[in-house]
Amino acid sequence: MAGFRDLRGFLDALRARGDLVEIDAPVDPRLEMAEIHRRVIAAGGPALLFRNPKGAAFPAVTNLFGTRERVELAFGDEPGEVVRRAARLPETLMPPSLGALWGERDLFAKLARVGTKRVSRAPVLGVRRWEPALSRLPVLTTWAEDGGPFLTLPLVSTEPPDGVGGPNLGMYRCQIHDDATTGMHWQIGKGGGFHHAVAEARGEALPVNVTLGGPPAMILAAIAPLPEHVPELLLASLLQGSRLELADNPAGPIPLVANAEFVLTGEVPPGERRPEGPFGDHYGYYSLEHEYPVFRVKGLFHREDAVYPATVVGKPRQEDFYIGDYLQELLSPIFPVVMPAVTDLWSYGETGYHSLAAAVVKQRYKREAMASAFRILGEGQLSLTKFLLVLDTPRDLRDFPAVLEHVLERADFRTDLYLFGNLSMDTLDYTGPKVNEGSKGVLLGVGDPIRDLPREFTGEPPTDVRDVRVFCGGCLVVETAGAGEDPDAATRVAGHPAFTPWPLVVVVDDAAAAVRSPARFLWTTFTRFEPAADVLARSTALVRAHVSYEAPVVIDARLKPGFPGELFCDPDTARTVTDRWREYFPTGDIAMGDSD
Repeated sequence: MAGFRDLRGFLDALRARGDLVEIDAPVDPRLEMAEIHRRVIAAGGPALLFRNPKGAAFPAVTNLFGTRERVELAFGDEPGEVVRRAARLPETLMPPSLGALWGERDLFAKLARVGTKRVSRAPVLGVRRWEPALSRLPVLTTWAEDGGPFLTLPLVSTEPPDGVGGPNLGMYRCQIHDDATTGMHWQIGKGGGFHHAVAEARGEALPVNVTLGGPPAMILAAIAPLPEHVPELLLASLLQGSRLELADNPAGPIPLVANAEFVLTGEVPPGERRPEGPFGDHYGYYSLEHEYPVFRVKGLFHREDAVYPATVVGKPRQEDFYIGDYLQELLSPIFPVVMPAVTDLWSYGETGYHSLAAAVVKQRYKREAMASAFRILGEGQLSLTKFLLVLDTPRDLRDFPAVLEHVLERADFRTDLYLFGNLSMDTLDYTGPKVNEGSKGVLLGVGDPIRDLPREFTGEPPTDVRDVRVFCGGCLVVETAGAGEDPDAATRVAGHPAFTPWPLVVVVDDAAAAVRSPARFLWTTFTRFEPAADVLARSTALVRAHVSYEAPVVIDARLKPGFPGELFCDPDTARTVTDRWREYFPTGDIAMGDSD
């Protein structure tokens, strides 16, 4: 089943298959609701409908997409097949012929249903409030040090003030400042932020709609890494399998999503900023307080029986992991069309997606792989990738240990490791010297193997090394004192003969935890290092303006002074949720996972 036109249709389908649990007990949207969510998702549990959020006028639903099965229920296989066939059209229709066109007639019929349509009756206009009273919504505060409650599934619609390009649909968190004001977390490289910059340069306020609920397809479309001028609503319509229904907005120029649960409509004024954050984010750390634009709400429209949707982010894997992986699979047939030499590409959700990606490329002449690497790092949201592994042999890129071994067997660090400093970076990555600044790295693992990888550590480590673990062939994980206690420890590891046989050594604060699983290794390593500052080697040399690295190469993935705090549930909330678990789930059939 797919093609849900609104949130409640999806909820009905989840309820019918026993994948939605309704919680009647009063639950506090501040911290308590999020911790219940985290424990349920850790156990692979159902979506959660909170009937009685404390202090709010509406029920709330979370964990809508917290399993692969629910994502597939929401969207099905048809959108992927349509994308695959559309990506092949340049081949199947060349040379053009009546027979080729006739053979694709069903595809053209499906594509003809893509787009939007205006309707005269809209459920979202059931209740119209000109004094917004955002405090009536059960907006979650998800972590103890958060700056306040945040809208975590806001679908933010903007249009270009100068008429250049099309509308934008993005998901930008919104901190509730008061009953009629929120923050607007436009990060660098985001379409809504570009629209705001144009409006601000003209001295104009930017009209904005924030939609909550509606067709599930809009959530995927809002976060999809589409080219800048491709309207996200087209992808949403494709995922839904029908045209999206829009209605006239009585309080602004941007049309309303007719089947939404709530729409906040208003504007972002020019030149106005307020502190926003901290916020426990999907990297597994707090993003810190910074100045961001302000969204002033002029009207709140909602259904008469509206349900407020929310999600919770934190250390992977959370709900956004399942959405992100589905999106990668959906859009993967497009990569070879946009980047012809790239045959496969995967970003690792365990690292927050932007911290690490791997690609299989064509290497038809020496160093052609780097041309593909530059193409990937210059493409849309992929440009925020911090580290890129490049192969020229097909492999299952999701099997990270096998991918890393493949690269380490082939990488000559003297010539195949490239680090680039002084670049823009993902706003949420705090490993660089300043927010939005940092560096990138590319490691080539192409051609034939040049070494056999060691798989057992038999050396004598220095006395200041606390623990040594093997992650995979060729990669050691070494525990030393934290970077604040002994900043030079990683340098000593790089030069110690015990580690010489190993091409890659990762220095961490807790080796046993880092090798607990590939997911844990990915999160620990790639969210805690900045390539230009934290990659070391036994020796380096400058050869024709290229830094040549002599193995072993060491990644310093210890927590550094000044890093934001790691996300943990506060003890009081943890105790409350543990003590009340049978109140939430009186039948006792919902497992309680470990949220940390």
